[in-house]
Amino acid sequence: MINLDRLETLSKRFDYIDAELAQTGGAFDQARFIALGKERASIEETVEVYRAYRDMLKEIETNDALLADKSDPEMRELAEEEAKSLRERREVLEAKLTELLMPRDPNDAKDIFIEIRAGAGGDEASLFAAELARMYARYAEALRMKVETLEQSESEAGGFKEIVLAIKSGEPYRFFKYESGVHRVQRVPVTESQGRVHTSTATVAVLPEAEDVEVEINPKDLQVDTYKASGAGGQYVNKTESAIRITHKPSGVVVSCSQERSQLQNRDRAMRMLRAVLVEHKRREAAEAVGSLRKSQVGTGDRSEKIRTYNFPQDRITDHRINENFGNIPAILDGDLGKIVAKLQADEKSRLLAGPGSAA
Repeated sequence: MINLDRLETLSKRFDYIDAELAQTGGAFDQARFIALGKERASIEETVEVYRAYRDMLKEIETNDALLADKSDPEMRELAEEEAKSLRERREVLEAKLTELLMPRDPNDAKDIFIEIRAGAGGDEASLFAAELARMYARYAEALRMKVETLEQSESEAGGFKEIVLAIKSGEPYRFFKYESGVHRVQRVPVTESQGRVHTSTATVAVLPEAEDVEVEINPKDLQVDTYKASGAGGQYVNKTESAIRITHKPSGVVVSCSQERSQLQNRDRAMRMLRAVLVEHKRREAAEAVGSLRKSQVGTGDRSEKIRTYNFPQDRITDHRINENFGNIPAILDGDLGKIVAKLQADEKSRLLAGPGSAA
């Protein structure tokens, strides 16, 4: 049953936000402006579909009046034909509204950190980790999100032992939350002289950025170390201890950031990363405590769970959670990840619509 009162309230809220964003007088509150912009974006599609549905209900009302009028047989016949079309449109819009009104993941709109680490496979694994990082960066940029590298540790082969990306704006978690887990690649490495296919892995962790209120960190529990950054940046990077490594002693979590020249900026980014990791640990502990880790639900994949295989000889990517295959590996690794994400989003929605008893 569609809750029309709730939708009408949402429609009025949308108009209010538009009016507030159009205000030019008075002091400019950037934080409020950004918050309203995000709220507007989050309800825009629902409001558009509701207004189309509301207009269609008025059409049905008008058409029903024509059906009730028996004085004009021709007009009544046309109204009967129109009634069928209106019923079909109503069903489509009601299904769309039901989907849009499903409870949203509260983290969907949050900025994220993506940790990518080379797993089994030595140099080949580090090269694969670099390809995954590039894929995510390209996909995020295509969605007009902002991508920053917080930390990277290069391998001798030119890949990454580990790389941490920060992705901001445009609801990053909504699109990237399905990437957590083990990614496996099967291909002939460049260094393989006999043409044998090798299997390598990389692990991915997608962490929504935490709010300050979500986790309390005691400064006494932190060990903060500074060191000289390496990599791009010229002589300045090598001479200045601007890089930051923070160890949270109670949990043993270690985070670092070395991409900024400013030690303060690196510390701020490292603290944001630490908060996200600690909140993720709390979430997993709570889920395990009640025995509801929801392994069947796409989007909460554990780092140890194999989620996808990239088979180069057969030009096939298999997502094991939905048992779907996708071709054209080069395009996907170049950032064309949207078709896989769309399938995963559709699977998540179908599970939510089916209810808790649908878990496989």
